[in-house]
Amino acid sequence: MQRPSIVRAQVKKAVRSDAGSGAGLIRMLFHDCFVEGCDASVLLDPTSANPQPEKLGAPNNPSLRGYEVVDAAKAAVERACPGVVSCADIIAFAARDASYLLSDARVSFHVPAGRLDGRRSIANDTLLFLPGPSSNLSTLVSGFTAKGLSTEDMVVLSGAHSIGRSHCSSFVQDRLASQSDIGAPLASILRRRCPASPTTGNDPTVVQDFVTPRKLDNQFYRNVLARRVLFTSDAALLTAPTTGRMVRANARFPASWEKKFAKAMVKMAAIDIKGRGVGEVRKNCRIVN
Repeated sequence: MQRPSIVRAQVKKAVRSDAGSGAGLIRMLFHDCFVEGCDASVLLDPTSANPQPEKLGAPNNPSLRGYEVVDAAKAAVERACPGVVSCADIIAFAARDASYLLSDARVSFHVPAGRLDGRRSIANDTLLFLPGPSSNLSTLVSGFTAKGLSTEDMVVLSGAHSIGRSHCSSFVQDRLASQSDIGAPLASILRRRCPASPTTGNDPTVVQDFVTPRKLDNQFYRNVLARRVLFTSDAALLTAPTTGRMVRANARFPASWEKKFAKAMVKMAAIDIKGRGVGEVRKNCRIVN
């Protein structure tokens, strides 16, 4: 079995059990690559020397999912070819496979291998580099531009919000407790499912797309146009004529969006890749060698 097939087998098993794990793997690529580049720094566990790695940063904890799938894929790959495939490559392969499986094979792309794993992982960096759910359009554009991605890449990759779940704390204050453009039917559903003031002990999750919650598709853009999206950052896509046109085009032409999403994922998976002497191939994805 080839290495890509080994990873896909683990992702397929996870997605069959819980489609949300696939959504988590796509999100993991984004959260890894935007901080320190695509180097699996998001996977590192806390240690006495580094008690606050990226996975404990607010954008990742407790919402980021898929760590166990990466562990299983890494273990399977190590049995086949020890010391060859980095954890960073496995994240990229897993996001590729999750996209393929969750889109019913409509989003298909190849990601080159060759990434190396980093040794630096700081929780505060996640707040510096990851645009949050309350971001406005200028923050989104500048955040993606800083990583070599275009405004269109940002709009296209936002389509990943057609799958996955969100904690109520990510949108209640921005979208329900204050004036927003969220549609009344969705607002009513969310108020029934979310506490007015979420806490660590009372912070339920809801699906991000109430129409096709288990499928990676262009429904997100229809939801944006219908004011049926959770985040300020989603609604922000309509606040400028250029991005508004992109939203309408992606809503109208699903096959075109699928191709653009595939290209943008490949582009994102190439951000700031570590070179020899800087990175390594970890034996265990959770600790440096």
